[in-house]
Amino acid sequence: MSIAEIEAAIPRLSLEELHRIEQAVHLQYRERHDSVIYDDSYGVITEADLIASADRAFLIYDKEEQKNAKRRPR
Repeated sequence: MSIAEIEAAIPRLSLEELHRIEQAVHLQYRERHDSVIYDDSYGVITEADLIASADRAFLIYDKEEQKNAKRRPR
């Protein structure tokens, strides 16, 4: 099965099926020990997750900085 086929099937899954898929993916991360930073009963956080979160935070920060730079000084 290709990634595209998996992505196309996801919207048709029930919530229970989505939960089972999520658990299976978390298990794969755990078994492979691939850049796992945090692992608990709620899931796994990887290095890639942290990088993506930081990217989003910096984008928000950069937008605010641009907006503030356009203001006139008092």
